[in-house]
Amino acid sequence: MTQEYLSRSEKEQLLDLLQEKENRIKYNYVDTLFMDDDKAITLPDCDRSLARSNYPKHVEFFNAGADFTERAFIAGNQTGKTTTGLEELYLHCSGRYPHWWKGKRFKKPITAWLCGDRGEIIRDGMQQDLMGRTEIGTGIIPRDMFHKNENHKDGTSSMPGVPGGIGQYFIKHISGGVSKIVIKTYNAGKNAFESAKVDCIMLDEECPMDIYVECQIRTITTGGIVYLTFTPDSGLTDTVLHFLDKPKDGEPAKFVTMVGWDDVPHLSDKRKKQLLATIPLHLRDVKTKGKPYLGAGAIYPIPEEEFVVRPFKIPEYWPKAFAFDPGWRKTAALWGTYDQEADTWYLYSEYYRGQAEPSVHCAGIRARGDWIQGVADPHGSKAGKGVAAQSFLEAYENLGLELTLASPSGQGSIELGINEVYNRLSSGRLKVFSTMQDWLYEYRIYRRKENGKIVETNNHLMDCTRYLMLCGFQVMSVQREESDWDRKTSFNPSGINPYTGY
Repeated sequence: MTQEYLSRSEKEQLLDLLQEKENRIKYNYVDTLFMDDDKAITLPDCDRSLARSNYPKHVEFFNAGADFTERAFIAGNQTGKTTTGLEELYLHCSGRYPHWWKGKRFKKPITAWLCGDRGEIIRDGMQQDLMGRTEIGTGIIPRDMFHKNENHKDGTSSMPGVPGGIGQYFIKHISGGVSKIVIKTYNAGKNAFESAKVDCIMLDEECPMDIYVECQIRTITTGGIVYLTFTPDSGLTDTVLHFLDKPKDGEPAKFVTMVGWDDVPHLSDKRKKQLLATIPLHLRDVKTKGKPYLGAGAIYPIPEEEFVVRPFKIPEYWPKAFAFDPGWRKTAALWGTYDQEADTWYLYSEYYRGQAEPSVHCAGIRARGDWIQGVADPHGSKAGKGVAAQSFLEAYENLGLELTLASPSGQGSIELGINEVYNRLSSGRLKVFSTMQDWLYEYRIYRRKENGKIVETNNHLMDCTRYLMLCGFQVMSVQREESDWDRKTSFNPSGINPYTGY
């Protein structure tokens, strides 16, 4: 048996190759993010790899940059939101987009802003993510991508007033030019964000609304983009509502993705359990799912996982009814079905549309079952626009809808309805199909002001839920084919009107 030995020069060549491979990984960390399936690793105790395919919401956020100038990555802690934002920032500055990139592209060097609360926070967090925690060039910006000259010997400049802080990064662009990242802080105030033209702005953690508006203005003439990555710890602030509220007429659409622990593969079940134990119960939805904290203002503080169910085929013998909230700016309708044996309502369909004539709304409602009878907003007869000499309800009845007023008006009836909905949600006797996205959106922001009054915006389907829980029994019916009379026969197990008591 012969044994082959490497010569000294061959060993040195092999060592050089191994060192080059190690350096390529060490100084090109960005290439290890969002990798192809066949190259990605799997962390211990995790059942999914770190492949790009296992981060669909993150990739969706990247892709949305091609169509949306306003984006928000609203997420729980430890979900990779800051890393996602910083990678995009580097790609725009370098022009070195990966083969899978479908988002916004800049073909020349850009001026970018990276914004955070205070200089010290940026220095201790995002600066290390960009530069590297142990050595310059081991972070998201590769070592060879810093543009160095006599004025900026390491490709950066210092941040005034923050020891060790970096205020600017100079990055080589694939075109041959140089991009610049400028650090901005919220505590510097709105004036620090004025009088500049910027191509790309990343806001890490939530910023005041006046600063966000200024950032939008900075990108108007450049055709640039602005995006936020944050956990909504402060609740439903103006900035959060700017993204969660439905766009008003004429407003550009905004892209929002909400990411929780279950959406990422790098958190093992063991790690999530450890983290969860450190989070107070009332903050768990914020920290684990990125859902804004409503505090004492939340009207229904019931976790969604306790009542949201996958859609199923509804038995034909379960009676149905719908609730109706008409208006010019927004008209909503909500359909429910009732399981008598379990005394449980299921909300299974919704209609949500604004600024359309009654005939349009009526067609959309009747399409879900023209035999189903409804209960309507008691104020509906006083609302509307463009319907001369008729109330809204009369107009819909003339178009063929079977409607009954839900209740007398007044704060007492509203609180009675809220109490009924809360009791059913908390006892498991009200379920909602997971396809009810408009309903779930309203549920997440349905809240009271500090004076106890309900916030009367984006609550149309919440109102419909009240009507249906209190008065749906009086109008619900099962579809029958024998006769028109049978098709409209009411189903009321109690025979009692909850409002009148008889």
